[in-house]
Amino acid sequence: MGEVLALVEARLRTALGEPDARAAVTFLGTDRMEVLRFIDGDIVRYATLGMSGQPMNDPQDVLADPVKGPRAELLLSVRAGLADTDKVLRPLAVLASSPQVEGVIVAPGNSMDVGAPLWPQAPFSSVLVAGSGGLVEDLELDEPMDPVHFLPLLPMTANEAAWKRVHGAAALQERWLKHGTDLRDPLRRSVPLT
Repeated sequence: MGEVLALVEARLRTALGEPDARAAVTFLGTDRMEVLRFIDGDIVRYATLGMSGQPMNDPQDVLADPVKGPRAELLLSVRAGLADTDKVLRPLAVLASSPQVEGVIVAPGNSMDVGAPLWPQAPFSSVLVAGSGGLVEDLELDEPMDPVHFLPLLPMTANEAAWKRVHGAAALQERWLKHGTDLRDPLRRSVPLT
């Protein structure tokens, strides 16, 4: 696990630069989750470190495979200075722990909800998991391990999350694109859904 996380951190540093802060959270019965913060001009990026230490396994499998299975870390990008987004560290650690705690496989198109605002005054308690390969390239690991995917998180309002459940992730992303939604705005309003 430690070797994988060292490679993951090196990939994050190569793609995003040196982190200017890091925090660690450990939940009962889970591995330690860290969240690294990177500043890029007026954008703050948060990246989890720890989720990829173990592969995600289907909760229906009788025995969890300790080597094979999807691996991922989560990325969140927001505009700096508009809200106290550093309070997102614990919610991000909660989301990164969900494969171990709840036995879920986090994949593009999934919705994840923390049940409370992601940061003070945030109109979001849930996120849409986007596809990897953009900001941070996937990290290939030695066989038989699966690569580590760096999955961007797109905050959703309660209305957007409800609309997504009915119409799907692609339709919501299309609506965001059509309306020129700034998904990095930590205080943005819901996209028009009618």
